[in-house]
Amino acid sequence: MKIIIVENELYLAQSIASKLNENGYETEIYSSIKEAMNSQGDAYLLSTNLPGQNTSPLIKQFKDKIIILMVNYINNDTVGEPLKLGAKDYIVKPFMLEDLMRKIEHYKEYQSLKKQTSLYQEYMQNLLHDIETDFDIAEITTPLVIETNYQRLVDKVVFEHAKQTNMLLTFVPLSDKHWKEKILQSSPSSLLYITEIHQLKKTDKEALLEMLKEYDFILCSTTELESDFETITLNTDSKLYDQNEILTIDDYVKFIVNSFQYKFPDTELSKKLGISRKSLWEKRKKYGLFKKK
Repeated sequence: MKIIIVENELYLAQSIASKLNENGYETEIYSSIKEAMNSQGDAYLLSTNLPGQNTSPLIKQFKDKIIILMVNYINNDTVGEPLKLGAKDYIVKPFMLEDLMRKIEHYKEYQSLKKQTSLYQEYMQNLLHDIETDFDIAEITTPLVIETNYQRLVDKVVFEHAKQTNMLLTFVPLSDKHWKEKILQSSPSSLLYITEIHQLKKTDKEALLEMLKEYDFILCSTTELESDFETITLNTDSKLYDQNEILTIDDYVKFIVNSFQYKFPDTELSKKLGISRKSLWEKRKKYGLFKKK
């Protein structure tokens, strides 16, 4: 990580640079804003005590970088206005290097998470782009159970709802053995998005529904679900798997068994698949798709 130090007190700048170098950072020192404008760094330590120099152009140019102000005192000129222009934080001189590095690492992690979030959002938008629904998302009120024949359809509705209402989502796939902990540790202000309820045993399913009385959520179910919560049905005439993907026979059988084993008895399920009950049992054993009671 390259850190640009903009400080006219040369001894102080060299002292900071030396300690940062010892801790694995690359540094460059500039004594003037004009020179620093042509620099290329990941973070900027900017002194606000530069007589006759205006820090605003540098802050505006590098506002997407990590800019930490080094100030002698706090007022609107040294802290207030620079933060409005895009500086991320400030530290008061004299300071401990450990405090400075904690701030740098904090904003480094923040920027990394921000980029990851942007990437995942772009990926989800692309993934759900071709899924069409005429459902009015503005009509959603939570808590809510949505029964569907295609989970991706509900994925799109839920993500659009969260975006429109600016709500934080907590994703809880019930295939995760730690689903209870995820719910208990979720933020009170977040909306739970719960999927794969068909993975639960009957007793766990009942415990989940009782537990959810204390939470705000949208639960997606690919089978009929009896509950006291408001329930709507969203189905599609499209295929139940990705329309741009050709599944192998084994993958198709796994998908159908996993999706419909609680809706149809084995006799009817094997008939719909065009295989014997013995063959269905063998495939269950092979892929670990036994029903949970």
